[in-house]
Amino acid sequence: MATGNRSQSAQGLTLIAPPLSYALLVMAAPLLTILAYSFLKDGYLTVIREFTLENYRAVWSDPIVRTIMLRSLSVAALVTLVTVVLAFPVAYFLSFVVAPGRKAMWLFLITIPFWTSYLIRVFLWKVILGYNGVVNSGLKTLGVIEQPLGFLLYNVNSMVITLAHAYAPFAILPIFIALEKIDRSLLEAGRDLGESRAMTFWRVTLPLAMPGVVAAALIVFIPTIGDYVTPALIGGGKIPMIANMIQSQMLDLDNRPLGSALAVTAMLIVAVLSLIFVALNRRFLKVRQ
Repeated sequence: MATGNRSQSAQGLTLIAPPLSYALLVMAAPLLTILAYSFLKDGYLTVIREFTLENYRAVWSDPIVRTIMLRSLSVAALVTLVTVVLAFPVAYFLSFVVAPGRKAMWLFLITIPFWTSYLIRVFLWKVILGYNGVVNSGLKTLGVIEQPLGFLLYNVNSMVITLAHAYAPFAILPIFIALEKIDRSLLEAGRDLGESRAMTFWRVTLPLAMPGVVAAALIVFIPTIGDYVTPALIGGGKIPMIANMIQSQMLDLDNRPLGSALAVTAMLIVAVLSLIFVALNRRFLKVRQ
């Protein structure tokens, strides 16, 4: 029996070895390279291969870095909140209202935004919210305004709208999957015990759907904080986030060690916040149980 288990394990390792090796090559190697660069010194148009912690001292002591990092975290948190709050009703509608035979069609429609590149979608929002864009033109045609509104673009609100739209499918799908796994008999039992629909949702549906909500929040939060395109185009470069600062250090200033230290610091902060969020969610679920 033990020999059979070992042979199955060996077959499993053989099966996953190629994709695992590829994943390590394309993911771990760049991360290790950035980590190594963050401990080196910067020279004029070159990297001095001498160990130093000066890059991290500069990152943690620079008030500009702290301001941009806090802005990135706040924008990412706001985008995550808006996206998840808007995605949950859609996922709930798909799971509990749409007929089983039509769910595949609805999921297909949700994935339509993926048919175009992320860059094109960002440009479309710039056209929609621009000074002479769709919104301003429509309001002028209706006689609501006489002059175009200048506050629709190049601010945090426009960035949140664009990012929330871009990552909405990523939030809808995990929440939908979590809702689909809920045993409908539990909901019926709650109603049989005299609970209202609102209380049944609060005490049964929401706690059981929390794994999907947490997954959606992490899927949206992690890439949003490192987004570069939206702050550059929708923010007009006036509201830089940490990814824009990393790009500036890496390419414009050719300071790869400092840019790498910024990237490693951002990754560590995101990792710590994600772990704290997951731990708090587990504690919440235990209390509710």
